[in-house]
Amino acid sequence: MCGIVGYIGSKDTTKFLLDGLKELEYRGYDSAGIALLNKDRIDVFKALGKLNNLQDKIDHSTLDEYDIGIGHTRWATHGKPTELNAHPHLGEYSYVVHNGIIENYKELKDELIEAGHNFVSQTDTEVIVHLFENYQNKLNDTTKAFKETISRLQGAFSILLISKANPEKIFFFKHGSPLIIARGNEEEEVLFSSSDSPLIGLAKEVVYLEDGIGGVASKNSIDFFSDDYSWSTLPTSKQFAQKNGFRFFMEKETYEQSDVVSDCMLGRINDEEIIFDEIDKSLLDGIKEIKICACGTSYHAGLTASYLFERLSKIKCNVEIASEFRYKEPLLTDDTLFIVISQSGETADTLEALKMAKNNGLKSLVICNVDNSSMTRMSDYTILTRAGIEKGVASTKAFSTQTVVLWMLSLYFAKIKDSISNELMKSELHALREVPKSLLISNSIHEKTKRLSKRYLHGHGFFFIGRDVFFPLALEGALKLKEISYLHAEGYPSGEMKHGPIALADPELFTIALMPENLLYDKIKSNVEELSARDSTICSISPLEFELSDDFIKTQKTDHYMLEFFEMLVVLQLFSMEISIRLGNDVDMPRNLAKSVTVE
Repeated sequence: MCGIVGYIGSKDTTKFLLDGLKELEYRGYDSAGIALLNKDRIDVFKALGKLNNLQDKIDHSTLDEYDIGIGHTRWATHGKPTELNAHPHLGEYSYVVHNGIIENYKELKDELIEAGHNFVSQTDTEVIVHLFENYQNKLNDTTKAFKETISRLQGAFSILLISKANPEKIFFFKHGSPLIIARGNEEEEVLFSSSDSPLIGLAKEVVYLEDGIGGVASKNSIDFFSDDYSWSTLPTSKQFAQKNGFRFFMEKETYEQSDVVSDCMLGRINDEEIIFDEIDKSLLDGIKEIKICACGTSYHAGLTASYLFERLSKIKCNVEIASEFRYKEPLLTDDTLFIVISQSGETADTLEALKMAKNNGLKSLVICNVDNSSMTRMSDYTILTRAGIEKGVASTKAFSTQTVVLWMLSLYFAKIKDSISNELMKSELHALREVPKSLLISNSIHEKTKRLSKRYLHGHGFFFIGRDVFFPLALEGALKLKEISYLHAEGYPSGEMKHGPIALADPELFTIALMPENLLYDKIKSNVEELSARDSTICSISPLEFELSDDFIKTQKTDHYMLEFFEMLVVLQLFSMEISIRLGNDVDMPRNLAKSVTVE
């Protein structure tokens, strides 16, 4: 996720911008840049990759003293990761940094090109600075020009803009992506950031901007466009700031899922279809089968996707555990699309499986969270999940974004193959847009998992059970509990319980039953009744109350099983975390585990 910093004052502007961007590195990025303004001079530095590359460029340049500057770390959405596409973006005399996506950028770009503006990047962001200058050239009033600009933009846009036309001010606006403005500890000093951490120690009073709030800042004043804002006290701990007040990174990342899934879908959904600029429709030429290969949580995302590819795309799909696939002497044919899934893009077993597929001439696609990783460099095509850095070892938002990308991909393929009706496509797209709401966490749900957690600290094990896509969700729920609580848990297809595992049923066997209203409810209900009859302790998660449950977590009623899937996912993540906390474990760094498994 992109990061923004800005500064007005008499200190070392360049140092603040670079230090601030370093504080935002954990969010993930593929390029970075800063723009520095000194009256009639703007100096700009951009670099691909890590901030060290930007620092090297600056170290080898002759710098002036600057009163104003803006900086940005970019996670590519429109246009590849290149210096030209990196922020800040320029017009004739102005620069802008922007988080989010401008949904109507193509219409605005066409309009501005016709008016004589020249574009140099592939990004949506560049339209902002040209639109501003277009209005400034007509109005000769920077504030009015900025207000006219933001009135034309659609989508998500948190913005900092500087201009030679008014070289003592920074114009700012927040809509959809975080942006904070602060009064510095020094007099005549104003600071901006998209997160708390760059501001810690440099400011005490901040405004966490709400959507639709903007203004103009100079070293002497901050003029807001409306009165809908309030000053708050800044936290004093950088660790606290990075966690946004949450107890653990896992908790923070669980709560972030609604936002990152929104980022994941931005620019990829319109009224009639899914759009992936990263891949070409010819990808499916000659393809009769999809093979998905992954490990751990990513394997569960792939298993979920296998149901969707066959149900919606009507393409045969099978899923392999990468560590097993490598040694089974698999039969690979060139009519197979090989999809690998990895949060880091460095998972050793999955990477080796990708190499095998490449060596056998298969087309390949990686679903990944880290650009320029080994897998993204090796694969023919890459779709980034845009989840941002995930610090908790037990994956949360990586899984939800992987699953959303794969669901979108199944609809993208369905459109190419003409295997889906217009009515069903509209229904699926509507459901996709509702996913961020399903991932929002209510206080009542979190409190319920906290209260229940104290009842599930002992016993001889857990069974997480579900059917269809809720089987891989059961596997994921069991994995989360194992990873951070160190309690034994298994995920099972509920229909398989009577084929052996039901022998374990007794009051000390805890069954977590995923019971969606919109998918095979009666079937799983009968399976849970079988366990209840053998005295297993039942915790059901469902919008429908189940009279045989010992405990019940009520989810919202929806009209699509995948919306139930994502709400139940959040419940399972919170439930596992609260059990782990009660047991006194380190939730973020469970024993024996690493975030990126780069060894076999």
